[in-house]
Amino acid sequence: MPRVLFTPNLQRHVDCPEVSVEGDTVRLSLDAVFANRPQLRGYVIDEHDRLRKHMVVFVNGQPVKDRTGLSDAVAPDAEIFVMQALSGG
Repeated sequence: MPRVLFTPNLQRHVDCPEVSVEGDTVRLSLDAVFANRPQLRGYVIDEHDRLRKHMVVFVNGQPVKDRTGLSDAVAPDAEIFVMQALSGG
């Protein structure tokens, strides 16, 4: 089962420990996490059901390509890392 990890800055705002979930895409994996932690969804997904502008998701160290549908494939042994993207100057 894929492992989903969240950065410490997200963990300061909402309970989101590392978890292993079922899912063969990023979307299905994250939805499995959100099913048990619904308050986390709003930090990661926007009102249009897309990845928030200032969030980044990596699968095995590579950024996801589909930020809208989160349809990137996820292997059973994958590591999904969710973090806030830094911007500004």
